[in-house]
Amino acid sequence: MGHVRSGFALAFGFAVALAAQADDQALVKRGEYLARAADCMACHTAEGGAPFAGGLPIHSPFGTIYGSNITPDKQHGIGRYTADEFFAAVTEGKRKDGANLYPAMPYTSYHLITREDSDAILAYLKTVPPINRPAPQTQLDFPFNVRLGLAGWNMLYGKSVQLQAAEGKGPAWQRGQYMVEVMGHCGECHTPRNAIGALQQDQRLTGGLLNGYLAPSLLAQDLAERGWTQPDLTTFLKHGISAQGSMFNEMYPVVHHSTQHLEDADLAAMATYLLGEQPPAAKVIKEVPLDQLSDSAKRGHQQYLNVCAGCHGVEGEGKPHIAVAMQGNTVLRQGDSRNLVKAILEGIREQQFTGFERMQPMPGFANKLTDEQVTDMVNYLRQAWGGLPGDLSVQQLAELKAE
Repeated sequence: MGHVRSGFALAFGFAVALAAQADDQALVKRGEYLARAADCMACHTAEGGAPFAGGLPIHSPFGTIYGSNITPDKQHGIGRYTADEFFAAVTEGKRKDGANLYPAMPYTSYHLITREDSDAILAYLKTVPPINRPAPQTQLDFPFNVRLGLAGWNMLYGKSVQLQAAEGKGPAWQRGQYMVEVMGHCGECHTPRNAIGALQQDQRLTGGLLNGYLAPSLLAQDLAERGWTQPDLTTFLKHGISAQGSMFNEMYPVVHHSTQHLEDADLAAMATYLLGEQPPAAKVIKEVPLDQLSDSAKRGHQQYLNVCAGCHGVEGEGKPHIAVAMQGNTVLRQGDSRNLVKAILEGIREQQFTGFERMQPMPGFANKLTDEQVTDMVNYLRQAWGGLPGDLSVQQLAELKAE
């Protein structure tokens, strides 16, 4: 009889151990997904470096801040962090040693992450290979190098991001709100900041400047004005490319590290939140005939044929796997022309998207076109296919370049 009891106890203990192991594996898998949703890799992985090992330079108006090592290395990473300490770092911007993190770490949005989600992310990060390498030391000018001064900043702005009341909203909208506002922390780039780097909450998601580019407005009506529908926005987040163009610049790492890995239901929920449960109708732009263009745009048409049409098509139709179409392109429809100007001047790196989809590199024309030629081409693109006036002046272009 004793042998029976002993065997039963052994089997029961084995079953409990297997169940616990399965629970641990499920927690780690969930944490990996949430780390993708929170886009941790984008800021904590240097180009060509090991995942999460830090070292990525993050440029700000106050100087360059380096992403920290969040591998489980016990000397330079988070290997010694407890769940409480990790939660404090994520939601309050507090390191294990009590020092304040710079708000390049988006704890102003992450402060709304649930404890359950934070613990799952930590469980996953504890499983990645530890990298024994310190991130470069952040060196900012005075007074921004005084981390103690962030205590006052945090009192004013650390928890300024608050969620809109969800009363009467459906489950998809509510899930999308959490994914956009908290995990995806979209407002950190798409909201303007004040002189000391705090998000201007009264202008939330109306657009913000980032390294000379405009992170455009994500308000529903503004998205619709630029041609976005919920299915197209969902596709854009999933694949990085849609009828409206392709992700580039700061958004390319977002699809590469984060959104392409998310479940379709979560991506659709994000689109539902951004465009609303009853989305505004997407505006359709009709191409303006050449004889109705401004004089500058007419000259720009010839510049377009000279340097752009070979890839983007004579009629702006684009070429699959080579270059996006100009017809319906969302960048041409932005009221602020800086993104279009920068793309023309600086070019766009090769982009590899999901599956076999990719866009070839676009060369920059800063040293090949005069300011007048660039101005004319911008006016042509905006007026012919963007539904906007072709009235950018050479002086305005010079001001954009100076910024």
